[in-house]
Parts: sequence; C-alpha cells; structure tokens
Amino acid sequence: MSDLTALAVPPALAEPAVAATAAELAKRGQIKQASRDFESSFLSVMMQQMFSGLKTDGPFGGGPGEEMFRSVMTDAMAKQMTRAGGIGVAPAVEREMLKLQGLK
Repeated sequence: MSDLTALAVPPALAEPAVAATAAELAKRGQIKQASRDFESSFLSVMMQQMFSGLKTDGPFGGGPGEEMFRSVMTDAMAKQMTRAGGIGVAPAVEREMLKLQGLK
C-alpha cells in the first residue's frame, strides 16, 4: 500500500514542511514590501507622464497649486492601485528577488 501512496502523492507533498526561520520570514516580508514599493513607484511615474499634458488653467483648473501637488496625487493614486492588486509588476519582481536570494 505504501508503494501506491508514493505513486499517488507527489514527493513535495509527502515530505513534511520545513519550518521557516524568523530571519527568512523577515527577509520575505522585506522583499514583498520592496516589490510593492517598486510597483507603486513605477505606476507613479507612469501617471505623472499621463498627466503631464493637462492644462491647469480655466474655470475648473487648479492653477499653479495643482501643478505643484500633482506628484503627491499621482503617488497616492499609485499606492492605492498597488494595495488594490496593482498591474502585476509586484508579484513578478518579488518572485525574481526571492530567486536571487535563494528563498524560492
């Protein structure tokens, strides 16, 4: 019966899971945060380019104040987009960083 179990269950599932050390968990958390920060930064730069051609004059424009604080707005929008799931940059960056650290 054990021979049949060995064939039915993949080796990765049959072996007991090795507990991750506290240092490894901390490193994984840092990598996850760094990848999210990278995606937020990427999205912010993309949105700054998207908003660069908009005029701030006119009856409903914000004038020079809007231009001055546009980067703050794009940063906030980028962070919110990343928290909501992003565009898929963070998971790809996280996966590659984990490979480079030998954690995955």
